[in-house]
Amino acid sequence: MNISVYNVYSQYLKDKFGEKVYKLPISLPLTCPNRDGCVGTGGCIYCGEEGGSFENLPNTLSVREQVEKNKQYIEGRYKAKKFISYFQSFTNTYMPLEDFKEQIEESIVEDVVGISVSTRPDCIQDEYLEYLAYIGEKYDLEITVELGLQTVNYHTLMKINRGHSLAEFIDAVIRNKKHGIRTCAHLILNLPWDNTQDAIENAKILSALGVEEVKLHALYIVEGTELGRMYKEGEISLISKEEYMERVITFLEHLDENIVIQRIIGRAPEENSLFVNWNESWWKIRDEIVAEMEKRNTKQGIKCNYLNGKALKKIIKK
Repeated sequence: MNISVYNVYSQYLKDKFGEKVYKLPISLPLTCPNRDGCVGTGGCIYCGEEGGSFENLPNTLSVREQVEKNKQYIEGRYKAKKFISYFQSFTNTYMPLEDFKEQIEESIVEDVVGISVSTRPDCIQDEYLEYLAYIGEKYDLEITVELGLQTVNYHTLMKINRGHSLAEFIDAVIRNKKHGIRTCAHLILNLPWDNTQDAIENAKILSALGVEEVKLHALYIVEGTELGRMYKEGEISLISKEEYMERVITFLEHLDENIVIQRIIGRAPEENSLFVNWNESWWKIRDEIVAEMEKRNTKQGIKCNYLNGKALKKIIKK
């Protein structure tokens, strides 16, 4: 599908590297500081046992084995020639620095042009970023740190037991920039305690910080989680698909046009889930959002007019 209403990640990669680039997912046998008592216990109320992924190879395989197996499969299926090693599940900087270095080194194989590391805002530290910057320069790799923010609303962050506030995210983005590392922010636009104004504020904060990439998810509810219990007992209600689409469109309209959009709705596991994408395919909802934006003749960034002294613009024009 040719998408022109927002800044599509696949096109960004194609423009930068000259052809389509594919991610190689990596799963490590890790935990999370919000599970082991460091900052909290129980984890985020929506998080299942798989962490942030459900389709990875077993984490009993080494990083090199996972990379090679995934690379071989994707090469055969898609004739792929360039790849990004993607550390996906749980908190991939939550380990001693020397262990982190070893895992990163194992992920660098022929035809890998980038490394993406998924982690929490409170697990970003200069020493780790200095190493990533060094690796990026040494091997000519694009380095991206994917930060799970979910929302800028600190009241909602407390409700979902996130274990950090907005401040830690801001700190992490600033540190990434200092070391020349790209940031991808993860957001959930249909959290039960958020509204459309929160979607707009999400866009404004990310734009003001100059975040390079965004990945949107629709909340899915997993059996056995605290959120699952709340859902079954009627303590929360979820917005409609149409309202989610409206929030995505509003978010994109207020987001800086230069920010790359990795996705506007995510895939989710149907097994053991109580609610997934309104029982529709993720790509169908994505296509509906794009079609609606085209119908309205709107696009990403069209309402991003609030930076650089908005209140002075009328005075300057005089």
